Amino acid sequence: MNESEFDAAGNGDEKTGWGVKDFRKLTPEMFANVGVPNVVYVREVLAGELAGELGSELDVPADTRLFAVHAANGQRMAVLDDRDAAFAGARQYDLEPLSVH
Repeated sequence: MNESEFDAAGNGDEKTGWGVKDFRKLTPEMFANVGVPNVVYVREVLAGELAGELGSELDVPADTRLFAVHAANGQRMAVLDDRDAAFAGARQYDLEPLSVH
């Protein structure tokens, strides 16, 4: 949505084109649906950070570097052991991966 479309979408009260006046009040669900449904982010994680969630499914040392792919709302979609594979996998599903640190 460009700036003029955003302004036109507002209705003159406290809400604007995304349904809120103050962008800090955007929920993760609202953000995920605002013109970026195909954007995912890839970030490095240590296996130890995931041990509590994945338990015995993750049989690697705690200091192993992995790469998690997340939807815009923060939901983890995949975990891979290679950054390039994480980006390639996202693109395979027509998603646009971005790197975060």
